[in-house]
Amino acid sequence: VQLVESGGGLVQAGGSLRLSCTASGFTVDDYAIGWFRQAPGKEREGVSCISRRDGSTYYEDAAKGRFTISSDNAKNTVYLQMSNLKPEDTAVYYCAVDLRHLYGASCFYNYWSQGTQVTVSS
Repeated sequence: VQLVESGGGLVQAGGSLRLSCTASGFTVDDYAIGWFRQAPGKEREGVSCISRRDGSTYYEDAAKGRFTISSDNAKNTVYLQMSNLKPEDTAVYYCAVDLRHLYGASCFYNYWSQGTQVTVSS
């Protein structure tokens, strides 16, 4: 199992980034999958997730209206489109999956990527 991220970087406030997470060893459409982040000195924070029980999506309050999660089964890749970025979005972003439950509903992950840095300058 492997999750490989790309798309992080430095952007000015108000800008956009798209994070990609390509999976191997499993099919992204079969498991609850999403993103969490961790800023320096802060706890991990769930950002967004796709439930595979009913396909519903979840967004943390600060992400609502600005971030969009999607998946492409043909590419076995999950995306996080981030718009109107703010300095408080600065963090390491992780792609994560719950491999314990096929077609699971919860976003309690048991496997995640190494993370990619997103820095938003003011």
